[in-house]
Amino acid sequence: MPIFQDSTGLSVKFFIQKDIPQEVQAELCETITSLGGRVEAKVPRQGYILVQPGTPEEERLRLCWTSNERPDRHFVPYTYVEACKIAGMLLKQIFVEDGTPISMHIHPSIANINARSALSSRIMHSGGNPHASAQSARVILADPNTEVFQHLVKTYQGVPGKYIESFLWVKKCIEKGIVVYTPLVYKNPGGRRPGEERTQFTEEDEEHLCNWIASKIPYKETGGRTGNRLYQQLCDLSNDPEYAWVSRHTWQSWRERYKKNAARLDTVIARIVDQKKPAPGEKGQYGYVRQPEEKAKRPRKKRPKAIDASMDEDYQGAVEALIGLPGLPASISSTLSSQMNMVGQQQMHAAPQPQGSGNMYHPLLPSHPVTQLQTLQNLPVRQSPTKEEMEENEDDPEWAVRIGDEPPPSWSKRKASSEQNDIVQPRKKLKIDEANSLTEKSSPETRPSGQLSASALVTLANIHVIDQSIRDIAKDFRFTLEEVQEYYDKCGEMERTRSRFQKMRDELQARFPLD
Repeated sequence: MPIFQDSTGLSVKFFIQKDIPQEVQAELCETITSLGGRVEAKVPRQGYILVQPGTPEEERLRLCWTSNERPDRHFVPYTYVEACKIAGMLLKQIFVEDGTPISMHIHPSIANINARSALSSRIMHSGGNPHASAQSARVILADPNTEVFQHLVKTYQGVPGKYIESFLWVKKCIEKGIVVYTPLVYKNPGGRRPGEERTQFTEEDEEHLCNWIASKIPYKETGGRTGNRLYQQLCDLSNDPEYAWVSRHTWQSWRERYKKNAARLDTVIARIVDQKKPAPGEKGQYGYVRQPEEKAKRPRKKRPKAIDASMDEDYQGAVEALIGLPGLPASISSTLSSQMNMVGQQQMHAAPQPQGSGNMYHPLLPSHPVTQLQTLQNLPVRQSPTKEEMEENEDDPEWAVRIGDEPPPSWSKRKASSEQNDIVQPRKKLKIDEANSLTEKSSPETRPSGQLSASALVTLANIHVIDQSIRDIAKDFRFTLEEVQEYYDKCGEMERTRSRFQKMRDELQARFPLD
C-alpha cells in the first residue's frame, strides 16, 4: 500500500509553495505521485502545505491558511516528502497543539552541529517549531549528561506549561506517535510517611547498638558517643549481611536512642567492655596513637664554653702589654694591634657585662699597669682545673700526687698499650717544652710560684703568630698546611718560607696555564 494513501484508499493531498524552484517542484510532484499522493493547485482543506522555512511566502501562507477549524491542514517543509520516503511511512504531525506547532528551543548544551540540524529537521517534519527562544519555548531540549541540564530543571520546574526534555525525547515521541512529557517526581523529604507505623526499638536492637559502641568507643571519657559520625558509619554497613539489623532505623534514630537512654545504656556498654577487655591500641572510631617507646636518657656532655672571638677585657689587657714589649718583632706587634682594633669595634656593639658575673679566665694583666716589666713579673698564671682540684683535695689519699723522687701513686700507673696512644706530636711537644723551659728559667727562687716572665709571654705570642702566618701562606698560595709547616720547621724563617711557596706557585702557573 502506498504511503501517501489513507486507509480508505484516498490519496493524500499536497500543495507546493509557488516560489520554490521549478526543478524542486518537479521532483516533488514526481515523488508524491509515485508514493500514491496528489498535488493540488489550491490549498486543500485537509492535507499538507509544502513550504520553504524562513521565507516571506511561508509566513504569508501560515497567516492566511492557519485555522483552528482546519486541524487536518498541516504546514511542513518540502523535505517532508523525502523524510516520509526514507521512513517508509507517513509521518504524523504530533508536535501540534490546538492547530499550532509546539514551540521548542534547542539548548547550546547540544554542541554537535549535525545533531542539532537533524533534531531540528525531525521536529519540523513532525509539526513542531524548533526555532523558538528559551524564554518563549514550551519545550527546551538539552543534553542530560551535562550539569546545565539539572540547572535548567531546577530553574523551570516551578513554571507551568514549560518542560525540560532530553534530545532523545523527540525520537521517543515520534516512535510512540504521541507527545508524552517527562513527569516530575517529588523526592521523599525523609521521615515517616503519614499513616505509616513507626518501627519500635527492641531489646535486640539495643544489644546490637551497645556492642557497636563498645567496639568503637569503649570508654565514655574519650568522647564521641553522641557524635554523628559514629552512627553514620554504622548505617554505612547496612549492605553487610552481618549488619542487616542496621536498616531497621536511620542513623539519626540510632543516635537519639543512645542519647535519650545514655545513663542506662552506658552501664550495659561498660559491662561489655569489662568482658571483652579491648587491648590498648585497638582501633576505635578515631583510632589510637601508638605509644612511643621510652628511650634511656643519656647525660649530655657539657661542652667547654667557647672563647669569645672578641676576647674578654683581661685578655685585652695582656695583649696591650705585649704590644709595647722591647724586642718584640714588628710583624707580631702589628698583628696584635690589628686584633685590638677589631676587638674595639666589636665591643662597641656588644652589651656590657654585669659586674660580678665572672670571667672564664683569671686576669693576665692588671687593669692599670705601672710598668710593663712589673706587670709581666707580677702576672699570675692560671692553673688547670685538674691542678686546682688537686690543691683542694691535697689531704685526700685517693688523690695522692708524686712528690720529689718518690714513686708515683698507684692510680697513675697505666698499661703499656695506652702509652702508645699518648705519643705527643713532635712540634706540639717542642712548643710546650719551649714554654715550660722559658718558665723554669725565668722563675728565680725569689719569684712567687705561678707567675710568667716577659720572655715567656713573648714566646707564647710568637708561637701563635707563627701558626697564623703558616696558615696564611698555605691559604694564599694554595698549598697544604703540612707542606708549609714542614718547610718552615727546616728553615725556621717565615719570609723565606713565604718567598719559596710564592715562587713555586708562580712556576706552576707558568708551566701549567689555565685553558
